[in-house]
Parts: sequence; C-alpha cells; structure tokens
Amino acid sequence: MPLQIVRNDITKMKVDAIVNAANSSLLGGGGVDGCIHRAAGPELLAECRKLGGCETGSAKITSAYKLPCRYVIHAVGPRWADGKHGERKQLISCYRTSLELAKEAKCETVAFPLISSGIYGYPKDQALRVAIDTISEFLLENDMTVFIVIFDKKAYRISEKLFSDIEEYIDDRYVDEHTDSRSERLRRMNAFRMDEPMPCESSVCDEAIEKLTAPMAVSSKKAATLDDALGQIDESFSEMLLRKIDERGMTDAQCYKKANIDRKLFSKIRSDKLYKPSKPTVIAFAIALELPLVEMKDMLMKAGFALSHSNKFDIIVEYFVEHGNYNVFEINEALFAFDQSLLGA
Repeated sequence: MPLQIVRNDITKMKVDAIVNAANSSLLGGGGVDGCIHRAAGPELLAECRKLGGCETGSAKITSAYKLPCRYVIHAVGPRWADGKHGERKQLISCYRTSLELAKEAKCETVAFPLISSGIYGYPKDQALRVAIDTISEFLLENDMTVFIVIFDKKAYRISEKLFSDIEEYIDDRYVDEHTDSRSERLRRMNAFRMDEPMPCESSVCDEAIEKLTAPMAVSSKKAATLDDALGQIDESFSEMLLRKIDERGMTDAQCYKKANIDRKLFSKIRSDKLYKPSKPTVIAFAIALELPLVEMKDMLMKAGFALSHSNKFDIIVEYFVEHGNYNVFEINEALFAFDQSLLGA
C-alpha cells in the first residue's frame, strides 16, 4: 500500500531513503537523529558539515553510508511552543520538502519518523495528523510508497476523543457478542435438544424455511444441469468494482489512490475478473467508493467475506462508515492504534 504505518527501527528500514528528524545544525543530536548518525558512521557527519545547516521547516539530502538505504533526508522540524507560532505550517513544510527531495532523487520508497514529536515537544496526536494529511495529499498526485515508522507504541497516539469513542463503540458491540450468561447458554442448548420447535417460534421457523428454500427451488428448476447452474454465476468482485467505479464517475487512478492500493495490484484485479482479493483490500475499495454499509457488505460477499461483531477490525471499519468518514488514512490510524491490520494491499 502507498502509505503504511509500521513499528520498526528506522535505521533498519530497507528503503530508498529514510528521513532524519534533525536539528538546524545537521550535526547530529539525540533521539532519532543520534541513532541515524551512529548507524551511518562518521562519513555522514562529515558530509553534513559541508551543508551549512538547514532552516526550520526545510530539509537537505545526503548519502546514507552504512545504513541499508541510499539516502538520508535531514528534515528540521519546529519546536512546539503553543501552536500559535507557525509550528503546523513548518511541520507541513518539513514533510513536503522531504517528499519532493525524495521524488527528485527518484526514490520509490521513503520512511519517516514522526517529526518533532520527541524532544521538540509537538503533541503526538497532532504530529501524526499533520504527517498523515501531508503524505496522503502528496500520494494522490505521485507514485511512491511511504512508511511512517513508529519505534515505540508510546510514540504513537491518535486523539484521546477518537480513541475513547471507538473504544466505547467496540465495547457496545464486541462485548455483547462475547458475553453469554450461563443461563442463556443453557436455554439455547435446551431449545436445540427439543424434538419439536417451541410453539411461539414454530410459525416463524416455517416462514423462514419457506423463504430460504423457495429461491433454491426456483433455481433448481432453471438449472437442469451443473453446466446450467455454473452458467448462472453472479458478477465477480472485480466486475462489481469496475462497475461501481464507473457509476461513481471516478477514474481508476482516483479509486486505487483513494483506497491506498498499489497501482500494480489494481492492474491485476482489472485484468482478472476472477481475482481473489484480501478482506482489507475489498474494504479499502469500498471505502474509496464511499459505499454505505449495505453495499460494502455486498461487495465483501462477492469476495467471500463478511463483517462480524466478533472482530474488532470489522467494528472499527463499521464505526467510520456509520459516522460518514471514508478517509482510509484516518481509518488506518485508528486500526494501528488498536493493533489491527491496515486497509490497502
């Protein structure tokens, strides 16, 4: 997927470029800056001495030396005062400048730390929001894979309100699915053991059985042979996806970028009408198409999946859809915070 949030040591990332949260001297320091200089070796410091420093909100690029990447992009983030001294504008500029330098160097993969969120004191939830918004905006116009690298879970934080809202939403649904009193279990077991259905449920059961079996009976009349039955197969996931894209008046690129899906994967799906996607991929496309919950479930069914309240991943997705938020990057922020798989491929 074009934008991924991963837990790792940025000095171990095998990408084209890593971004260093540097100070204005570019001569090394604490935190991520110190780790990168130590891993790269003294040659990095020697090259940085020739750069003459860097202004806050900007960035400069060097070789990576002993690091497993080609370049180090040194971005100087703002120190947090109170949010009223241009900190957000400077932080946005850090990410944009770094991405443009990576693009000029023909980098296909770039790894960022959360700039300014350490000793510079930028509130972690706000630093994350700036990173996600700025990178995702860039990726809508450019083909690149970008990683936001979190070394320690404590360094990653979505807003307290969003976290608590999702947590409450999960509790309301997930706990009910997994909480079953002993008396309720016994009642259900006894009901299943009865030879005859309970009187109050008999008519309901009969009606349900009629509804379930009626379509099958019709289908069996139409399909006299197995070949006939196979000939009545419904549209595939790929066919439904392409139809929905056309119905929404979107281009292919708009859809797969909004879904946080790699262009190569989309090409596979487009060229193979029987392609079997993963569940996160299906949901990512449903999010990009801004499908309501009913249509999302229909698209999932085409690929052989379903949403369940016994799955936190599903409940978190459902939360955002029900609240009309179809931003795949914001959804991924929340999924990562709850240790779930991310949307995309």
